[in-house]
Amino acid sequence: MAVHYCELCRRSSFAGRRHLYSAGHRRRLQEALAQLQEAVAAARAAAAAAAGGEAALRPYDPAEHGRRVWCLVCGRGVRRDGRSGGMALPQAGLLRHLAGPEHRREAARFWREQRAEAALRERVLVPAEEYERFARGLERALAEHRRREEERIQQMAAGIREAERRQRETVRDALQLQAEPEPGAGPPVGSPPAPPGRNPRDAEQPGPSGTQTGPDFNWMESGQALTFIGHQETEGKGNVHTGAKPPWLMEEEEDGSKQQIGPSYEEFLKQKEKQKLKKLPAERVGANFDHTSQTGESWLPSFGRVWNHGRRWQSRHQFRTESGEKKRKR
Repeated sequence: MAVHYCELCRRSSFAGRRHLYSAGHRRRLQEALAQLQEAVAAARAAAAAAAGGEAALRPYDPAEHGRRVWCLVCGRGVRRDGRSGGMALPQAGLLRHLAGPEHRREAARFWREQRAEAALRERVLVPAEEYERFARGLERALAEHRRREEERIQQMAAGIREAERRQRETVRDALQLQAEPEPGAGPPVGSPPAPPGRNPRDAEQPGPSGTQTGPDFNWMESGQALTFIGHQETEGKGNVHTGAKPPWLMEEEEDGSKQQIGPSYEEFLKQKEKQKLKKLPAERVGANFDHTSQTGESWLPSFGRVWNHGRRWQSRHQFRTESGEKKRKR
């Protein structure tokens, strides 16, 4: 009995090649060809739009434009969109594959092996002339996109140059105003001009807190009811307004009186050991043992110690013998 393996149905048929005429095989073949025809129709619509000068170019996104379309005829995945620089070319990859000679040969083989309708084969093929028109439309769209990008870059560069020119003019005008001397005894070169209507002697009068007072702060002659609380001075200390050094620039005094912030490392280890002991049973042997008690080397429990031979109480004599030998060696 002949056994035939169908790649479309993905199973073996003991009916041989007669399986190709079965109802299940014809149904699966129609469903698979319908999906491929939808992808081909979308690609040909994009080709017609590009040939008419309406090619849709989009910024390239790997997640969106890196997808593949399964070609049932060739049995492999084909990249749907193309790429030119940072721009994505929709349907360019699929159209190039559908118009290629390899896809045409595989289509003839697939229709011959699967016994599909011959009228449906042209629906999964793209003529070479149609693909050439699509390629020319893409070239025109890319050239137009590059031209617009160059114009936009030139406009941005012109705007930057104009801003820099206005900035230079503003700085030059400010320097000219500072360099022009006032009539009479003007201020020295390089000092900012005094506001109009202001008496230079008013600027030299010290006010409260060491600040310079002018006509606006002359409260003695303004006639307003202001209360002067006196000069606010601290003994041996200043502030940033009186020219004192800021606190963050002062050197720390190394007098050993620094207060330690937070627990020490030893206290941290002790607390960690206490946390471990809290997880142990509270009624365990030795939980309430007093570790601060003082014991000598002669102390030994009444039941002796660990022994290897003989009776357990004899281990006390062994311990005393060993402790006496250690003392003699010392």
